Amino acid sequence: MSTRTLRPWRDAFEIEAVRIRRSPFSLVSNGALTALAKVGRLHPRARPSAHGVDVLRDLPYVPGSSSPAHLLDVYRPRSRPGPWPVVFYVHGGAFSLLSKDTHWLMGLAFARHGYLVVNLSYRLAPEHPFPAAIEDVCLGWEWMVRHVEALGGDLGRVAVAGESAGGNLVTALTLCTHTRRPEPWARRAFDTGVTPHAALPFCALLQVSNPQRFAARRPMPAWLSGAIHNCSDVYLQRRDHGALQDLADPLVVLERGAPELARPLPPFFAAVGTRDPLLDDTRRLEKALGALGVPCEARYYPGGIHAFHALVWDRDARRCWRDALAFLDRHLRLRRSRHDVHLGLAAG
Repeated sequence: MSTRTLRPWRDAFEIEAVRIRRSPFSLVSNGALTALAKVGRLHPRARPSAHGVDVLRDLPYVPGSSSPAHLLDVYRPRSRPGPWPVVFYVHGGAFSLLSKDTHWLMGLAFARHGYLVVNLSYRLAPEHPFPAAIEDVCLGWEWMVRHVEALGGDLGRVAVAGESAGGNLVTALTLCTHTRRPEPWARRAFDTGVTPHAALPFCALLQVSNPQRFAARRPMPAWLSGAIHNCSDVYLQRRDHGALQDLADPLVVLERGAPELARPLPPFFAAVGTRDPLLDDTRRLEKALGALGVPCEARYYPGGIHAFHALVWDRDARRCWRDALAFLDRHLRLRRSRHDVHLGLAAG
């Protein structure tokens, strides 16, 4: 998308960003950002059809549920032949804000590059605290495994991606698909037998239970430290969840050597800006994965704020997207697809 195409959305976003920075109590305004996302979708160049993409909206992924949190969208790149590699995308928002509808741009960005995208909402805190979000993400994964081939996706080439809280959730989901856990929903995700072939946690909050670690390492404004603490409080409800808490703190699992893993972890792409207060979690992730011998392409973008890659008119955001898509192309597009294997067309 060109800078001219995105200018109306950019201007509105920057006005709201100034307003948010002046607020001492809030990182984001759910209503304002939801409204901005709706405005952005009205622009002619934001229409998926302008990019050769079809969207199936509001598909229920939890049988019997009428909750709008249990809906997902599927983006399909009709201009390219299938079966398509798949990106399973989980939005951010401090576990308490936003939805698939505020993150339409992420679905469109991956789909116009040739990926089928499953972009889902999930239940939000504080009404639905931990582990509701990761339970829903595991249920969405089950739905994807059952349905994505009929929609044109290739289960032999699946990646997971998400930013901020979504980065936490896709990292926890990756652990669920690689570990036999006791929770029924986590075990069912494992029992699908399908694992991500790549994981992309952008600017992820990877240890929810210890929000004070950021301010202990470097000074930060009281309102920002308070917002990070609030994220932890609303999600975990100031409780110790025992062994279940590993799925709120996937970084801690990786740092202790992930002894429960039953399957090898996929390569990771971890992107973060150097002005992001969550920067240290990506550094720790890179180190932990390195100790496990898991490939991790960690990218640090000078001056980038939290979720800077969403500001797609920005030069560094565009560079981040190029890096992420190049990573996906290396790890998904060159994989032998199930379709080729079934037809006997794969080399070797």
